[in-house]
Amino acid sequence: MRSPNNINNIRQQEILDELKYNNYVSVADLCRKLNVSAVTIRKDLTHLEKIGKLYRTHGGATRESFIVQERNINKKETLQVEEKTKIAKAALSLIEENDFITISSGTTTQMIAQVIGSQYEKLTILTSSLKPALSLYGNPNFNVIQLGGDVRTKSGSVMGPYAELMISNYSCNKLFLGADGVDFDFGLSTSSTMEAKLNQMMIENSEKVIVLADSTKISKRGFGKIVELEKIHVLITDDGISTTDLQRLEDIGIEVIIAK
Repeated sequence: MRSPNNINNIRQQEILDELKYNNYVSVADLCRKLNVSAVTIRKDLTHLEKIGKLYRTHGGATRESFIVQERNINKKETLQVEEKTKIAKAALSLIEENDFITISSGTTTQMIAQVIGSQYEKLTILTSSLKPALSLYGNPNFNVIQLGGDVRTKSGSVMGPYAELMISNYSCNKLFLGADGVDFDFGLSTSSTMEAKLNQMMIENSEKVIVLADSTKISKRGFGKIVELEKIHVLITDDGISTTDLQRLEDIGIEVIIAK
């Protein structure tokens, strides 16, 4: 006969096994799968968090802390390079001739400027990020508009009141938006509250909001909230996204494009 401790250990290992395949598990799903009460699951999650196996969240748990630590852009450019390149190339399929597009700050969004080539005859491109502007301005087919303002060293982008004043005077077809976190409870977020404010204004002045975020950003949170996920029209990510997260995003009404 199994002892209560053995039963607990087996159940807790099953919880950890679930987390191997999903960034997030909910208390409700674990109750159904393991046929135990919510009280029992919460005790298991509390114990597993104390021994460093997971992180508790509202209504469930994640494998890693959902709080994103801010990194310098030079460091971020070395992470998930292949995934970011594929995501940027997938974004090109959404750009049409004569579009007015906005490119926000972010190492994934700035990849658009690197892969866009010369396939378009006329585009107007507004950006808050310095690197895309420098990459694109020499192309005679592109009308490139660089926002002004205070340059944020960690992101290589501008922000502040003057950038906000400028963005309020423009409207675009499509916004290609980067993010540090895509969380089902907290929404879309970034590490800077000032960048979050500028991104909010970009969203307000855009017909279509397209978020570029590799799968490591899902179920993560940055310090500054940008917007609820329901405000996003399209999310382009990589094939590291879990089937559970994919379904949850689609249930919200977001079109998810998985870059191949």
